[in-house]
Amino acid sequence: MAPSPFTARSLAFLRALKRHNDRDWFRERKADYEQHLREPMIAVLSRLAADFPDFAPEMISDPRVSLYRIYRDTRFSADKSPLKTNVAAHFPSRGFAKGEGAGLYFEIAPEGVWIGGGIYMPSSTQLLALRQHIVANQRRFERLIAAPALRKAVGEIQGERLSRVPRGFPADHPAADHLKRKQFLAGRDYPPEFAVSPRFYNELIIIFKAITPFITFLNQALPRQSSRRS
Repeated sequence: MAPSPFTARSLAFLRALKRHNDRDWFRERKADYEQHLREPMIAVLSRLAADFPDFAPEMISDPRVSLYRIYRDTRFSADKSPLKTNVAAHFPSRGFAKGEGAGLYFEIAPEGVWIGGGIYMPSSTQLLALRQHIVANQRRFERLIAAPALRKAVGEIQGERLSRVPRGFPADHPAADHLKRKQFLAGRDYPPEFAVSPRFYNELIIIFKAITPFITFLNQALPRQSSRRS
């Protein structure tokens, strides 16, 4: 286990940012953000880019693609806070348009660390494709989500669910519990201090390895771009 690139100053900056969510405040301290948050994030992404080929070769780890901006898009939000109070990165699968497909993800916030992945806001078309894929491959899906490595790493699959089986599927379908899912997520929460632990990167790899077969299954249901690859 190697030291985490994040430090106590990384967490202190996030806590202060939550208290002072202001562009002028941030502008005066942008060098601290770069040193204590953005540069450590890029270091993690660089290590993942080297490790992904061993277990998740389709996943992209590139700061230009993976790293979320610190500035919030407030155009359509009632919350006009200009800055995000976490640092986060997502790792999409090659071949999908921007924002499409299932992927891996982690974030560090004053409230805690989350490591996992899946698909957070599938469109109605994507949801139908995922549900049809589950119906056609129910036993395989159930084996995947019951796999010992996944259960040990993250427990049960998470996400919002409908109260009833969606229209187009019989209410007593053998996969009814899975068909009610509106989100397909697998992940685990940690306290914020975990980000600075020497176990941080090792745990990141353990969880990503455990849930990659689940991510792959989801992506097999969804259309990819035919003209180019990411």
